[in-house]
Amino acid sequence: MQIAAKNITPDRLVELLKKLGGAIIPILLVLQAILFPAMARAADGSQSAYLQCVPFAREQSGIQIYGDAHTWWRQARFAYERGNAPRPGAVLSLKSHGKMKLGHVAVVSRIIDERNILLDHANWSPINGRRGQIERNVAAVDVSENGDWSRVKIWYAPIGALGKTAYPVNGFIYPNEKPSDFRKNASRQWAATTAIRQPRAPNRDLFARNMKSELEQQAQREQLADNRLDEAQPTDLIGELLDRVGS
Repeated sequence: MQIAAKNITPDRLVELLKKLGGAIIPILLVLQAILFPAMARAADGSQSAYLQCVPFAREQSGIQIYGDAHTWWRQARFAYERGNAPRPGAVLSLKSHGKMKLGHVAVVSRIIDERNILLDHANWSPINGRRGQIERNVAAVDVSENGDWSRVKIWYAPIGALGKTAYPVNGFIYPNEKPSDFRKNASRQWAATTAIRQPRAPNRDLFARNMKSELEQQAQREQLADNRLDEAQPTDLIGELLDRVGS
């Protein structure tokens, strides 16, 4: 059945939907899953939305930082405690690296030993061919030379093992907020270091004296120029011209 779009009125559309009956609902659900995967739901009714690492880490840790993952470390400077040792509930902050331009954040769920921890995070491994999934209690290993958690490898589901890439780490952001007085002082120090120096107010008396002196000097120069002009000019220009014409 072919119907020109210009001939479809609201009443006609309702009539078509009634003829399709129950078939329209599965069709709409399929279109929703294809065109809007972030809104699709699993068959059991659970949410299967595409989830980024940032909102998951914020919800899981309680650390109220917004923006791309690579900005978290800088934003946390004056708001939360930071360090290079993992703690349960802390956020592991990865730097931008390679194709991971926006960085990554994950929440420490458990400490195994000084070199091994477990993480909860989102949008890392593709699960069932789909990214944006949540992974819990996945392995992360400190592979830094000095054992300072400056580089890590993280479990990657498609290969069933640690990923081959050693990612550079900013450090760990702890849920402990810094004292309000520290945050206020830090913000004052930051403002002081970036303040623009204001020019001094002009000295009006000095300005007036300089202006008077300059005007007097200008008047003297003009008077001198006038005197020189008078001395250089002939006393009777018209007479001289008549003499030249007559000659």
